This record gives sequence, structure tokens and C-alpha cells, in this order.
Amino acid sequence: MRRLLLACLLLGSAHTFAFDRLQVEGYTLPNGLQLLLKPGTERGHVAIRLVVGVGLDDFGCEDKELPHLLEHLLFSGIDGGAEGDLEDRMQALGGEWNAYTSNADTTFVIEAPAQNQRKVLDLLLAILTRTQLTDANIDAAKRVVEREDGGHYSHLQRLLDRQDLGHNASNQLAVELGLKCAERAEANHLTRDQLEAVRKNWYAPNNMTLIVVGDLDKLLPAYLERTYGQLDPVEPSEHRPLPAIRHTAASHRDLIHGWVGDGAKLHWLFAEPVLDDQHDETYNLLKDYLDWALYRQLRLKHGLSYGPWTEREVLGGVGFLSLNADLERENLPEAEQVLQDLKAKLLKDGLDPTVFARLQHAAIARQAWAVQGNSALADYYWSASGDYADGHFSDPVKRIKAVSLAQTNQAMREVFKQPGYWRTEKPLLSYDALTWIGAGILGLIAITLFGVRRYRQRIVE
Repeated sequence: MRRLLLACLLLGSAHTFAFDRLQVEGYTLPNGLQLLLKPGTERGHVAIRLVVGVGLDDFGCEDKELPHLLEHLLFSGIDGGAEGDLEDRMQALGGEWNAYTSNADTTFVIEAPAQNQRKVLDLLLAILTRTQLTDANIDAAKRVVEREDGGHYSHLQRLLDRQDLGHNASNQLAVELGLKCAERAEANHLTRDQLEAVRKNWYAPNNMTLIVVGDLDKLLPAYLERTYGQLDPVEPSEHRPLPAIRHTAASHRDLIHGWVGDGAKLHWLFAEPVLDDQHDETYNLLKDYLDWALYRQLRLKHGLSYGPWTEREVLGGVGFLSLNADLERENLPEAEQVLQDLKAKLLKDGLDPTVFARLQHAAIARQAWAVQGNSALADYYWSASGDYADGHFSDPVKRIKAVSLAQTNQAMREVFKQPGYWRTEKPLLSYDALTWIGAGILGLIAITLFGVRRYRQRIVE
């Protein structure tokens, strides 16, 4: 009761802290459901995110589509109605919804009028608890999942994937290192029993976080305890350990993407060594610096690429930093040499202190406007949920300020002391090669016809 009174008090005094996005009322219901409630600045609207702690990485290669398939099934209808009836009910409430399954979680995303927030939450609770997993709905959801994943998985695509040829650069490297499954996961073989097990073992309140941001109903905390608080918790399921690097990979590899063209993409990928402090902030600043360096070298100085870029991504359980560029395929050797020279210069001289200070200041300044509006706040809380404690999210400005030039230089040297992995994506043939092949074929045909004609002339003579 004391928790409910505190929540109501905080919601009733929204104006005192509504603009402090880091201060959020959060508590856990007796059944384990975590709640994050934040009054927003936009009136008449709420953004709702229900995050379920189950994702693709919680299943083996063959069964990875289980959480994705269940996500679609939960929109197939309730109380004997079909998917269209369910959508009609949400539209009648003035809201819209969707869901996403990632490697780490499954999240239901809802935007709704503030006046109907409890009715919308009722509908969300209904699809979680009253959706019937019928054979017809399962078959329909399987077809949708197949289309989302790129359509029917042909034997040719499977063969290319097995040869590491059907993936983009980072995915191909991940497969080669043993961080990802070689073949695309399919849903056709998944059964109702498996889906029911996922819902029973993972869709439980003690494996969920409900985030509501916006013009909050003052009675929302009491409502949530009366409804979502009645869900039954389960014994927590163990998450599968994320894969680590298990195999070696080729230092250079060409990947065929398309049949004919003069364009190419060059990728140079490095594994990120784990840092003890400010890991993400340090590598984000290093990424910003490398973005600037690639722009200066590849575009302004050498004119090789209009939009080079740096990217950070997680493959399996390993983070990677990559240098990338769109190029003309004839410029690939020159671009590779430019990147090698850039790496050597950075290892020798380190990062430019003036440029680093400017980029760090820009990163700090971005925090003032990076998250605007109820929906963006809800998404921010969703992505930063691991940084929440004692009613506050950790301050990203303080974390960015804590990163020193020496620390970033050390991270850069740890990254670049590796040789890295070169991956080039390009079509099978250039237009010049196709022209020469065509000319050769025409020449061969001409020679053949000329030979046949001379042969016939000799016979006549």
C-alpha cells in the first residue's frame, strides 16, 4: 500500500520532475513484474513498452524462430475472433501497436491516447493470457514469419549459406568464427507444444518489464497491481550463454553480391577488447573519431568514397568495430592502402587531442536533445534498462565526460594491434568484364560462322 501511495504522489506531482528524463518511478510488483512509470511532457498520449526477457539467442540454431513465431501468434486473435477483429479493437481505442523480437528480448510497442491507457493495457493483457494457439493460427503465423525472413528458403540459398556466401560481411565473419548459425532458422518444423512451452516458461511477470511514459492516469499504479499483478510468476529459465569465438577466419575474403556492377563495399572488422570502465562510451567516442578520420581521408583527401562509415555491432557474444566504405571496384586496392596508412598513423601518433575534445564535447551536447517526446523516452528506457537503479538511470553525460584521451588511445591501440578481417562485397562481374566476355562470345560466334562458310566453299569447289 505504501508503494502505491508513493507512486500516486509521484504521478500527481509530475511537473516537478517531468523534464528530468533520468529520474523514473520504478518498482517491482509482488509477482516480479518490473514497472517503470514516467510522466511525459506530451499531453493526451502514452507510450507503452512491454519487454519480455526472451529472444533469439535463448534457443539453438534450429529453434531460433520460436520467440519470433510466438510474437506473431499473439496478434492472431482472442475470444474466438480473428486477427482483424483484434486490430479493430485497438483502432477503436485510438491506438496502434507492433512487436519486435531481437536477439535479447521480445518487446510489444504501443502508442495510445492517454484517456484509453487502461483499456489498451487490458487488451495487451488479453493477448498475453487469452490467445489460443490453434493449428490454423500457427500455420498462418509461419507463413508471415517466412515472408519477413525473405521468403522461401531455397536449396540454392541454403547451399550458399553453408559456403559462407549468402551473408553480408559481418554475418559471414560471425559464421566463420562460430558466433552465428550458418543457415537461416526456419519456422515450419516448430510445434504447438514448443510454442506453449515458450509462453509458459518465459512470458511470466518475473521475466517482464512494463514501461509507461506520457500523460499517466493517477490510478495507473493501483490498476496495474490489480490486473498485471495477478499474473503468476514462474521459476526463472536460464539464458543460454552467448557464443564466443571458436574458430579462425581468413584475413581476406571476397563476397559475391549480385551479378554485374562496378560498385563494391570494403569492410575492415576488428574485435573489441573488453574495457574495465566506460566500455561503450569509450568505443563510441573512438567510433566518432574514426568516422571523422575516414571522411577526411577517403572522401576529402583521396575522393574514393562519398560516405565512408564506422560501425559497432555485437556478433554472438563479441563486439566488433568496423571501418567501411562504398567504392568503385577499381579503387579497392587504393582504399585498402589508405586504411592501412590511417591505422599506422594512429598507432604511431595517437588521436589528435583537439579533435578528440571537439568530438567529446559534441557527444555531450547531443544528450540535451537526443531523447525527445514520450515515445523516444520509452524506447530509451527500454534500451537502457540495465542502467536503472534507485529511481534513476545513470547519467550518460557523466559517463562520456569520464572518458579520457589516454583511455581512448589505449582502446584504439588494443583494437588496431590486431590484423583485423578484410571483407569485400562486390558483384560477380564488372561492366567492363561483361563487355569483354560479350565481345569474346560474339568473336567466337563470328569465327565459327566464318569457318563453317569456308568449309562449305571448299566442299562446293
